[in-house]
Amino acid sequence: MEEKLTKAAIIESLHAKFGISRNDIHTIIDELFEEIKDGLKEDRIIELRGFGTFEVKTRKGREKARNPKTGDIVSVNEHGVAIFRPGKELKEFVWDVRAPKN
Repeated sequence: MEEKLTKAAIIESLHAKFGISRNDIHTIIDELFEEIKDGLKEDRIIELRGFGTFEVKTRKGREKARNPKTGDIVSVNEHGVAIFRPGKELKEFVWDVRAPKN
């Protein structure tokens, strides 16, 4: 089972590495996420070199879709979805993470 890395754990790790207050780190992380969300809301592409790219793609609407909870047939309007494409460095970094060990 994969272990989750939470925002709280990241804050604690950065606090241990740099000695910056937890509140300051929390604020910086929250502001970074807000900047990314604001950029996506403005339909901008967010490129973080060495990490990846966030952007909004349009998902086509459909007349017949199924509500997974109820099984009812519903229609879905065209809408935006946030996507993330990992950059070359991130792809290479995680390439062997789940590869079987010989």
